[in-house]
Amino acid sequence: MARYVVRKSCPLSGTVSISGSKNAVLPILAATLLTEEKCEIMDVPKLRDVDVMCRLIECIGGDIHADYDHNTVETKTSEILAVEAPYELVKKMRASILVMGPLLARTGKAKIALPGGCAIGARPIDLHLKGFEALGVNIEENNGYIEATVDNGLKGCDVYLDFPSVGATENIIMAAVLAEGTTIIENVAEEPEIVDLANFLNKMGAKIKGAGTDTIKIEGVHKLHAARHAVIPDRIETGTFMVAAAITRGDVLIKNVVPDHVKPIIAKLKECGVEIYDTDDGMRVIANKTKLRSTDIKTLPYPGFPTDMQSQFMSLLTTVEGTSVVIETVFENRYMHIGELARMGANIKIDGKSAVVSGKTNLMGAEVISTDLRAGAALVLAGLFSEGETEISEIYHIERGYEDFVKKFKSLGADIERVEE
Repeated sequence: MARYVVRKSCPLSGTVSISGSKNAVLPILAATLLTEEKCEIMDVPKLRDVDVMCRLIECIGGDIHADYDHNTVETKTSEILAVEAPYELVKKMRASILVMGPLLARTGKAKIALPGGCAIGARPIDLHLKGFEALGVNIEENNGYIEATVDNGLKGCDVYLDFPSVGATENIIMAAVLAEGTTIIENVAEEPEIVDLANFLNKMGAKIKGAGTDTIKIEGVHKLHAARHAVIPDRIETGTFMVAAAITRGDVLIKNVVPDHVKPIIAKLKECGVEIYDTDDGMRVIANKTKLRSTDIKTLPYPGFPTDMQSQFMSLLTTVEGTSVVIETVFENRYMHIGELARMGANIKIDGKSAVVSGKTNLMGAEVISTDLRAGAALVLAGLFSEGETEISEIYHIERGYEDFVKKFKSLGADIERVEE
């Protein structure tokens, strides 16, 4: 098993370029199953989750050519050979459920193992199934699998989501693009990744309007065709490096960013005293000019503060003047990193959905465990600030979501290495 060894680092400085978005590329790859023609996806990050999705598409019958040296993946699924997403793959990544919509649209059948992934909360798939049933899908659950069939083709409908679930929004969109008639989905997720998926599908010939708002309208078409598409930059990787610059009191230029996608992170960092500027080359984050101070954050669906940045930001809040309150409203188990930060000396008290963070803690290196993807990133950030050496195990979680993680941090002057046992 591999681990990261992190030591107290000097203020990070230099330039880092952000990779393509993990949460955008996975549904886009799944969407290539909707056509028998070749699709080319660019700016694809080399990640474990991307590899799992490619393997899943191959199991279904797709021909995959991944060129990670140039961050491109070509897919062609001339014929669907299987409609089952096996547990062996699905247990590694929740996003595997996203092949369900394309399979139902193209074949009228799908058999999907109930998904696994990071243990940050229940994240049930009932909203996915609710949307499919409205489109005319028959759903049965047997022995840990969802078996879905369509008798007379998918039919356009109206769907109201009880919660703006990103995955459910994506899955229902992908099913509806080939349905007969019009589908209107209300209270949908508004994340940039939803917009990116809709843009790709529209390039394939879909008719989708309203992505990025709370209501999406889809006019069903008979067939989709080949398309080329470049994935948007990863806003959570962007946020992670912004916080890394702040926690080390550094000065970092971040390239390949969309500032509008990280507005709440920019706002909260500025409240802490960090200076952030848009330049012709990217976004510059400067945290070495003023003493940083506390702030409060509350996670919310986009465009609110992202739950995927809560743990990283909490690491920063342990190092600044004052007391901060963090409220997690999206996932009920997203405080698992707090116990690991406490091993490093952090003073954080949990009260239900709230966590009270006492700042200016003298963090010390320790042996800690990456309990999930973003928690692992938070522990790395804390390790960069801590005295001594921090050893982080279970780093496969981190490598599910960050491309060239160690290489990028080392390029900024971080004292971090990946050690194989």
